[in-house]
Amino acid sequence: MKFGSKNSANTPIKCTIRLLDDNQLLYSEFQINEKGSSLISRICEQLDLIEKDYFGLRYVDSKRQRHWLEPSKSIFKQIRDMEADNILFSFRVKFYPPNPFRLKEDITRYQIYLQLKRDLLHGRLYCNTSEAALLGAYILQAELGDFNPEEHIDNYVNELKILLKQTLQLEEKIMDIHKNELKGKTAAEMETIFLKKACVLDTYGVDPHAVKDQRGNQLYLGINHTGILTFQGSKKMNHFSWSQVQKINFEGKMFIIHIILNEKKQTIGFKCPRGSSCRHVWKCAVEQMLFFTFPSSSDVPNVVSGGGFFSWGTKFKYSGRVEREILEDMTITRESPSVTRVGSLRRKSSSEPPTPSNLVINQVAGFNSLPRSLTNTSEEYNTSIDSSNQIDNSSVLETLLEDQEIMTSKIEQEVHHEEILNDHLLIDFTTMGTDGSPLIQSISNQQSGQKHLETTAIRNSESSLSFLRQTLLPVIFALFMMVLIVVIILESDFDVIATIRKAPEIAAFKKNYYEPSKDFLLRRFIRSKIF
Repeated sequence: MKFGSKNSANTPIKCTIRLLDDNQLLYSEFQINEKGSSLISRICEQLDLIEKDYFGLRYVDSKRQRHWLEPSKSIFKQIRDMEADNILFSFRVKFYPPNPFRLKEDITRYQIYLQLKRDLLHGRLYCNTSEAALLGAYILQAELGDFNPEEHIDNYVNELKILLKQTLQLEEKIMDIHKNELKGKTAAEMETIFLKKACVLDTYGVDPHAVKDQRGNQLYLGINHTGILTFQGSKKMNHFSWSQVQKINFEGKMFIIHIILNEKKQTIGFKCPRGSSCRHVWKCAVEQMLFFTFPSSSDVPNVVSGGGFFSWGTKFKYSGRVEREILEDMTITRESPSVTRVGSLRRKSSSEPPTPSNLVINQVAGFNSLPRSLTNTSEEYNTSIDSSNQIDNSSVLETLLEDQEIMTSKIEQEVHHEEILNDHLLIDFTTMGTDGSPLIQSISNQQSGQKHLETTAIRNSESSLSFLRQTLLPVIFALFMMVLIVVIILESDFDVIATIRKAPEIAAFKKNYYEPSKDFLLRRFIRSKIF
């Protein structure tokens, strides 16, 4: 099938959306020319979210590089190198609100709570032992309710996954708080207390990225509403607030921050593992800065960085509202919808997210409900930091990391789900998944052979166009510029250039190659038309 044909343009592409609870999936489809904003809006509509600007869809490409789905661009063009029947998006909080209690609806705050609970489980929400015990107890009360001696016997926390590092001492502290300090508290009250505690931590809303400084030391960048933070091990090293940051750009693998510190301009560079990961860090930093610092989306300029003589720069166009516009929006007048809570604590015996055969989803316009099989694999990534130094008495969570999900499958057989953790922060790396909202029915991701072939043909055509645009065009442009320079040197009358032409090498080149080629072109394309 040729790209651009009538049939290919109407071929729907199926995808799976993992919500903020791994027990909840949505199964959807989109058209080739459909933009990312359309899919994001459908997910938020399904979750009854009006304050949707804080959320986004994340995915992992075939090279295991994570991306945020850009609302203003075609979905298909962004994910074209992924397998046709293995397209997985993760619904996540993209912009963590500085103060969750300025949000207008409880249902939005609940999604923030689910994301933070997930961050705590994976160690991204770094905190010391006492803070971890409090947050763990808050989750326990919200999920299990009051302590019941008949149900909650022995070390009942040991079976549950709440924190990344659950020592026996910490579990005992969590149970003690749950038993003696939180009796009578409702789930909504505990979520409120949890948010108040979590949103003042340094690592609240941090998006971690592995980098190296100019000395080659392993560092991690955290980006959130306050600015750009750097960590070494479990220690925060620097915090560059957005008011200090004047410019953000990247060149190749180097992520560069231009700041004003002590009334002096400084440039700080960090080396990323790959050019693609550097581009991702740059986009994340630019988006966070624009969202939290600009008064209006109409004031946001287009940003370009990373270009060179032989390559195109990366252009970023911000799409959507900024935070100030959201907070000043007075059009939300509906009665706040009720929050349907689903207990999502997993047991330690299950190190992998449940398979979709055990999951439930909702069926809405554009969403289907079909059975499928799914097996899970997980992959762990480690840094060169010695793991023996991970634990100390003052800290429980030794890593901040960002999860990634990628779907791989065999056509008409089984779908393998791999949850990848990269761009980790601090010391430990682990793989898991949690988060979400309520749903109702089991699903499947099988596609007909015909649709798979159609989508593959379209993707192959798009790959050819991508190669042409990214590789061939720069080469042609470079050759054109070289020819133009040669013509200017050998044909112009400027005194400086005339001196260059007198060089023996240039004279020999002109006599042996340039003038014969020039005569040939004149005879072939000009004189032949005259005579």
